[in-house]
Amino acid sequence: MRDYGVINIPKNYGRVAFSRTEIKNILIAVGALTVAFTITFLGGLAGLISANVVTALYALAISFIAVLSGFMLHELAHKFVAQRAGAWAEFRAQPTGLMMGIVFSFLGFIFALPGAVYIQGMISRKQNGLISLAGPATNIVLGAAFIALYLASGSGLLATAFYIIGSVNFLLAAFNLLPIPPLDGSKVLRWSVPAYIAAFGASLVMAGLIFTGAL
Repeated sequence: MRDYGVINIPKNYGRVAFSRTEIKNILIAVGALTVAFTITFLGGLAGLISANVVTALYALAISFIAVLSGFMLHELAHKFVAQRAGAWAEFRAQPTGLMMGIVFSFLGFIFALPGAVYIQGMISRKQNGLISLAGPATNIVLGAAFIALYLASGSGLLATAFYIIGSVNFLLAAFNLLPIPPLDGSKVLRWSVPAYIAAFGASLVMAGLIFTGAL
């Protein structure tokens, strides 16, 4: 999430609405990120070449849900809270950052700058903090839901899918809550230290459990 700068504000100012341009940008970002995550989950270019159809489709399905929950719902949470606060807010994809994500995925890992929700309007520090918190909070809630499904489902392909999607959400929450501008964490911290500690603490604990294999 970031400020958009000087723009012509459309008629849907202050309402939860989508423009055709925004929908196009959302589809581009989701599509490109899904491809990048799929290749990464398959192990890069070598894994993509050797994967069979069933494995590839399984990775594609997990990637699509992970991108929708971990990235797009995160961004849309920013958008909805900002529009409810009376600001103009729309998502814009970053083509260069998306292409970078696909290129890195061939190496077996993902690093991308897919885009962000751009905001313009008169908002207070508290509103800015709440807008910034909305994205990571969505990741934390979704991460908890998918990990709960993983724990309840035992083992197997479905359990693995739940675990991966939950892990992606928690890792993205922890990353976005780092107190480094322009990440969400710096704006949440500027607004409320207790809210920041609670959100960052929860995401950090879960991310730590995932990284150490304790979960």
